[in-house]
Amino acid sequence: MERKREKIAVLGAGSWGTALAMVLADNGHEVRLWGQNPAQIDEINQQHTNKKYLPEITLPATIIGYSSLQEALAGVKTVIMAVPTKAIREVIRKMTDVHANSLLIVHVSKGIEPDSLLRISEMIEEEMPAELLDSVVVLSGPSHAEEVSLRHPTTVTVSSKAMESAEKIQDLFINNNFRVYTNPDLIGVEIGGALKNIIALAAGISDGLGYGDNAKAALITRGLAEIARLGVKMGASPLTFSGLTGIGDLIVTCTSVHSRNWRAGNLLGRGQNLDEVLENMGMVVEGVRTTKAAYQLAGKYDVNMPITNALYNILFNNVYPKDAVDDLMSRQKTHEMEDLADILGGKN
Repeated sequence: MERKREKIAVLGAGSWGTALAMVLADNGHEVRLWGQNPAQIDEINQQHTNKKYLPEITLPATIIGYSSLQEALAGVKTVIMAVPTKAIREVIRKMTDVHANSLLIVHVSKGIEPDSLLRISEMIEEEMPAELLDSVVVLSGPSHAEEVSLRHPTTVTVSSKAMESAEKIQDLFINNNFRVYTNPDLIGVEIGGALKNIIALAAGISDGLGYGDNAKAALITRGLAEIARLGVKMGASPLTFSGLTGIGDLIVTCTSVHSRNWRAGNLLGRGQNLDEVLENMGMVVEGVRTTKAAYQLAGKYDVNMPITNALYNILFNNVYPKDAVDDLMSRQKTHEMEDLADILGGKN
């Protein structure tokens, strides 16, 4: 497929930002990879590696690292935001200080901001002056950076209020290894991507407790019901949750050792406390903040989310994981098909 070569900035030189920079470089684009650690940027430029995050990978020489945000954004019209949810606002503010032209922003993180209860696209729209924001696109789906960087087959979805922008991003990224679909349901794509991290934490806890495949299958299935219940109440299409950013992302995040949320949950299930787990992980575990946000959203929209409530109690109320599971298993009986009918009907 013939492409127009573009100058693209990827903000965030972690594993996911680096892997996406590789996809764009493979497609012939001029890629600027920005990070705040000068030693890491020197390594990217001189050795073409990023060993802290992708230790076995050699990067395309066409990826150029930048520690100056102003230099990384010079002449750029498309920006890939690959920073953690908690850093989104800070990075957007820095961008507006050093860049004066309108930008198409693609966010690839998966989270919801506690207290404000805003999705990432809403956070960007709130922080970015309207005259500097072309549009916001979300890219999401079952996509571990470790496998994308090895050019293993991967499929993702892009969505936006402006679908022509989503289609542009589809064209920028799609290749024989990285297939990109479009989906007009922006709310569903963002909610599915964010809330699956909660269920992945719970799945890791279950595995850490030694509960086996039956328990994890139940968590995944009932977790999807929770995600869909909340998503539909917030305006999402129930069909989105049967797609890549719903069940697809949920499966990969709950079952893979690449998943930092699963790994964090596994350590919790094995008896470590939250502070120990986060220190040992050495990377952002989005599911922790998202659990707080989802707990707040469940109250706001009056949605029943028992797995989310149990995980909230483990993370923030010091409830022992086994006790939380026992509480889940002893809940009042209900009818599964009525639950599914409620989701499809947009009810709680």
